[in-house]
Amino acid sequence: MTDTPHATHATPAGTPGGTPRRTALDATHRALGATMTDFAGWEMPLRYGSEREEHLAVRTRAGLFDLSHMGEITVTGPEAGRCLDHALVGDLGALAVGRARYTMIVQEDGGILDDLIVYRLAEDTYLVVANASNAGTVLAALTDRAAAFDAAVRDDRDAYALLAVQGPESPGILKALTDADLDGLKYYAGLPGTVAGVPALIARTGYTGEDGFELFVAPEHATALWQALTEAGAGAGLIPCGLSCRDTLRLEAGMPLYGNELSASLTPFDAGLGRVVKFGKSSGDGAFVGRTALEEAAARAASAPPRKLVGLIAEGRRVPRAGYPVVAGGAVVGEVTSGAPSPTLGRPIAMAYVDAAYAAPGTAGVGVDIRGTSEPYEVVALPFYRRPK
Repeated sequence: MTDTPHATHATPAGTPGGTPRRTALDATHRALGATMTDFAGWEMPLRYGSEREEHLAVRTRAGLFDLSHMGEITVTGPEAGRCLDHALVGDLGALAVGRARYTMIVQEDGGILDDLIVYRLAEDTYLVVANASNAGTVLAALTDRAAAFDAAVRDDRDAYALLAVQGPESPGILKALTDADLDGLKYYAGLPGTVAGVPALIARTGYTGEDGFELFVAPEHATALWQALTEAGAGAGLIPCGLSCRDTLRLEAGMPLYGNELSASLTPFDAGLGRVVKFGKSSGDGAFVGRTALEEAAARAASAPPRKLVGLIAEGRRVPRAGYPVVAGGAVVGEVTSGAPSPTLGRPIAMAYVDAAYAAPGTAGVGVDIRGTSEPYEVVALPFYRRPK
């Protein structure tokens, strides 16, 4: 089945043939003049106008995103918590109802399959949100790993549209449309509520480095909610934002992207994210997929640190890209994983894995090989940007 530009529902996640899927907001994006792009098999808005203006709107006011390409998977049943403790690296059985947790799913060898956010919606119900490009892989792995538990794994990728309001004005905008207790909603928490008359899971999460909310709703309500948010945010300077500025926002905030900073060839400890691995879990016998390999990775990281993920700020104007070598003293000492001009800093920035000897902030003599020329870069600690408290 091929969707049309005027369809009101997302194309089913399992559509064969390679035709890009479209979200429930596809017609809205096109009416706004968005530049569309194929992203992880979805046609998504890359930008509506100026990427820089969209980026700065989120930093100073508010931006509205369609994130309906993300993959939602529901795990239910009496042993849902034990199941996720076995399947993922985190301690999900200890997660309180109404809270969320950043975690990962790994292979038996400890390699990262995806990074995830897990919401505990009820005592026996969890919502797992995977990256669009990995949703099928995560669904298959969770289904396989749930076989020994009294738990069911459900593909809910077609059950949700996901809208995000991000930026310092986002609480005020959302308060105009809901009577939910937003002031009491902590970071990495979610509650059921109604926004502009639409039933929603209201989550205080995001991928921009700013305060903000992600709203999980039925696809048939997406257009009405987008319009209501647009109207409520008009006076606060809210504008629609595409995936391009979402990438520069997360880069400034030092947030990893799967396929760039994270991959199946890296363990969480290799990526500097060993803190998400919980060897002592509140449920089960403590065994989980990848545990042995991750214990070995933790020991290696403690005795001989591998390459470390650092920030790099350009002294010039040339922009580094993923895959460019990081050099020092005529030798390659690392590799850029993400790079872009930073609208907030006004200079090109990058994240890179570098040898531990060159990872300290202020290390002299570090550069990036950009098409045969070594451009000087300053090594800094991540993130590049922290929002004012």
